[in-house]
Amino acid sequence: MKKLTLFLCASTVILTNNIASAQQNQTFPVTSLNVGINLIKAEVATTPEQHERGLMFRDKLGPNEGMVFVFNPAQPVCMWMKNTLIPLSVAFMDEHGTIINIEEMKAQTLDTHCAKKDVTYALEMNPGWFKQKNIKPGTAIDGLPAVR
Repeated sequence: MKKLTLFLCASTVILTNNIASAQQNQTFPVTSLNVGINLIKAEVATTPEQHERGLMFRDKLGPNEGMVFVFNPAQPVCMWMKNTLIPLSVAFMDEHGTIINIEEMKAQTLDTHCAKKDVTYALEMNPGWFKQKNIKPGTAIDGLPAVR
């Protein structure tokens, strides 16, 4: 009985690690965005499953890397940081790529961070990225994926 319990515990740990590893290794399509002179390499999340996974289990982002979430149709959007190991900034945008509001999100929390109105896009970047680049609500982000 003791061996069976030990085996089940070990199997559970391996399975959990494999699931986390698989989620971490899944790739997203990548696109180039720009805000003024700032170029961004953004992974693109378009499906509900991709939206849910987002940047979970990542331990870093490059200085101008992020993830853009595409919502069709425009809708109320709130984000949280469950299983997200790094803090992030998120810009919520309308269908034209104009930033509505920007929120700072702490790692591994369930605090909600919501768009102030229905949005088509949300762009997650390293914490403070938008502030460091003097990017504020009203600024437009170019190169966003077309909404289908």
